[in-house]
Amino acid sequence: MQHRILSHQQIQYKIERIAYQIYEANVDEKQLVIAGIDGGGLKFAQKIQQVLRRITGAEIILCKVMMDKKDPLKSGVKTSVPEAEYAHKSVVLIDDVLNSGTTLIYGVHHFLRTPLKQLKTAVLVNRNHKKYPVKADYKGISLSTSLQEHITVAFRAKNDGVYLD
Repeated sequence: MQHRILSHQQIQYKIERIAYQIYEANVDEKQLVIAGIDGGGLKFAQKIQQVLRRITGAEIILCKVMMDKKDPLKSGVKTSVPEAEYAHKSVVLIDDVLNSGTTLIYGVHHFLRTPLKQLKTAVLVNRNHKKYPVKADYKGISLSTSLQEHITVAFRAKNDGVYLD
């Protein structure tokens, strides 16, 4: 049985708040790279990008981060933006849910091989079941859940929702 944790309106509020936090931390930047992990992370990143474009004059570069989430070590991490375009820039790596930290840590590792101005992370839902020493710098909500429970983030036109199964 699904229980709604966040409504569409609550998610919109969290997107706005996270976008403003990112803007405040990068107020002097001319370019900002928003790197969304393919799937829910990319959709969340696109929504943050829309708000950032509205509130700042900086160029917001959207980068799609691709990996096999089941085995990121084997598949490796690829980005839609060449390394030269994010080198020496401020990067925010975004995912929808921080569960074990696997996808976020492999994404962080990928970006740390390039000299950056700064690297931050953002998630909509932080579940507190980390296997790796990775944290979200910006988070919408923190949930203490059991390992058996599942979080679903649904990004739908005017009907976004976060659900607990």
